[in-house]
Amino acid sequence: MGGQACVLYGAAEFSRDTDLVVLADAQNFQLLLCAISDLQAECIAVPPPHLSYLQKGHALHFRCHHQDVENLRIDVMSKMRGLDDFHKLWNRRTTIELQNGFAVELLSVADLVRAKKTQRDKDWPMIRRLMETHYLQNRNDPNPDRLTFWLLEIRTPLLLIELVRQYPAEAMALVTQRTLLSTAMQQDETLLLPLLMKEETEERERDRLYWEPLRLELEFLRHNGQT
Repeated sequence: MGGQACVLYGAAEFSRDTDLVVLADAQNFQLLLCAISDLQAECIAVPPPHLSYLQKGHALHFRCHHQDVENLRIDVMSKMRGLDDFHKLWNRRTTIELQNGFAVELLSVADLVRAKKTQRDKDWPMIRRLMETHYLQNRNDPNPDRLTFWLLEIRTPLLLIELVRQYPAEAMALVTQRTLLSTAMQQDETLLLPLLMKEETEERERDRLYWEPLRLELEFLRHNGQT
């Protein structure tokens, strides 16, 4: 669900860690703990690895010490701002088969974009690259779902201008959901840039408000040394 997924989608060249989204029920959590044990991984930050924290929306953070994955960091989540529950995410997943025949299950591009709308500076260039890659790979097959996705999420001014010029009716139908589309119709990149920044700033603030109670709980755990 993180940088590794972006790499596999062709929108990044490397990632320093592995981010996973898992089903947070009792049985699956035990399987997770077994996998963490196999990787000889330790919990490296609050909260401690308890199911209840996953269910609240916290991430669990681990560092691996198995010789095959020495120092690999793994972050695990189950509940995220703006995303559906795990079962719906799983039904929309993308499966990619690697050269060795191993299959990797990824968040769909749309879900990955939503998951990346955070306060972190590094996530916004990644959203832009994800959308550019998806559009350029599929622009010759613009089905209605893809058109809606692109018009609502593309963050590259020139591509957005190109889209609304080619699909004005579809763009007009989505103006109430993304008001800057009306500005894109003026085909002026300089007008779009501040609106895209405003859109990003508003999303960052929504993410900050979502995380505020979770952040306060983490601060409490740190100060009380809970494990």
